[in-house]
Amino acid sequence: MKVPFEYAVLRVVPRVERGESVNAGVVVYCRDRGYLGARVALDVDRVRALDPGVDVAAVGAVLHAATLTCDGTGGPATGDDIGRRFRWLTAPRSTVVQPGPVHTGLTDDPAAELDRLLQVLVAPVAG
Repeated sequence: MKVPFEYAVLRVVPRVERGESVNAGVVVYCRDRGYLGARVALDVDRVRALDPGVDVAAVGAVLHAATLTCDGTGGPATGDDIGRRFRWLTAPRSTVVQPGPVHTGLTDDPAAELDRLLQVLVAPVAG
């Protein structure tokens, strides 16, 4: 049976003042299944094309922290329930790693949906 889920893309905006971004991850939340997960795939070459001086290690650390927040194993929202952790992760920010808008859908497998969204929204387009 399909149930509703929410998701947001995590974007890397190396120069906030320019507003250019590279999709680097996805967060999926499914209340009905008690699921919160994130997958990241940072394309360093694409990010450096926007800003050759970007601190890739710092960006990677922030993206990793998002996965820890989903797992409940790290980050400032660790003690919160998964719904609050999702809202914390998707709150608007003016930092180098920013969440995109929250979207909804229906799925029967939130983990598989997360993998699919990573391929569709983050992975390089096959040429």
